[in-house]
Amino acid sequence: MNLIDQKVTHRRFGTGNIVHMSDSRVEIAFGEENKRFIFPDVFGEHLVLKDQEAARSLKQIIKQKESERQARESTAEKKKELQRKKHELRTELEGLMKNQKLHPQSQMVSWCEPEELEQVFTEWKVFSGEIKSGENKGKPNKPVRLHQNSAVLLTARDPGMPEQSRQIIGMYMVNEEFTGRLCEDGMIPAHSVYKIRLTEQESADMLFWNYYVNERSPGKTTWNTGKYRYFDNTVMAQILQDIVSKSNAEEQAMAQQFFDHFCKMNQITADELPQPDGVLMRK
Repeated sequence: MNLIDQKVTHRRFGTGNIVHMSDSRVEIAFGEENKRFIFPDVFGEHLVLKDQEAARSLKQIIKQKESERQARESTAEKKKELQRKKHELRTELEGLMKNQKLHPQSQMVSWCEPEELEQVFTEWKVFSGEIKSGENKGKPNKPVRLHQNSAVLLTARDPGMPEQSRQIIGMYMVNEEFTGRLCEDGMIPAHSVYKIRLTEQESADMLFWNYYVNERSPGKTTWNTGKYRYFDNTVMAQILQDIVSKSNAEEQAMAQQFFDHFCKMNQITADELPQPDGVLMRK
């Protein structure tokens, strides 16, 4: 908006003409003395345009700039709040690790149906399922044990095949900002870096029941019901270690980084890992 030569009235300096302006400053000649002001903040309470049409146009500009200012402040506040939450989560995790209060079974294995596999690997998140009974029936399960130290193991089996043929098809660390006890929708998103999808050939060599034991039925490959199970942090480390050893050269570096990160987050010493002892390994 060009306001050069427009007449104005200042409540202290009287009548003057605008002689120069920029996006943030306006210069006004009051007789032989020039004064500079912040634009458009000075208009309204301190400075008034004589031309009514120009005043209306300026009012719209001021309104727009005020909206932009509020938007910037809102964005800055949201960013500040996000940083605060990240700090709280980081502090919480550091406290857990320092006090050795990490749950020994804070990993999740998910049962993926064939029709949802592509969506799982496209969106990189799984649903924890719904509560089956009680006053909260129908609401999403809250994965309370999951924290930044947790991984989600993705498994599947072909329809009609026995449960013992269940294969490991992928895995991911949970999102850096995820805390299970705060999850209301049951969706568990993946970490921005640590996520792996196995090929069909790799999955064929990674049977879930080589690693896992159902404590209620230790001699059986029994899943029963539900979309997920919690399982031992050590077992997840065993699975990741085997993936590193079976990966090709191109994928091995990423698998190794995943394994190293997981061990660090779960206070696991890689050299002290026991051998897998799942149901199928005991037969």
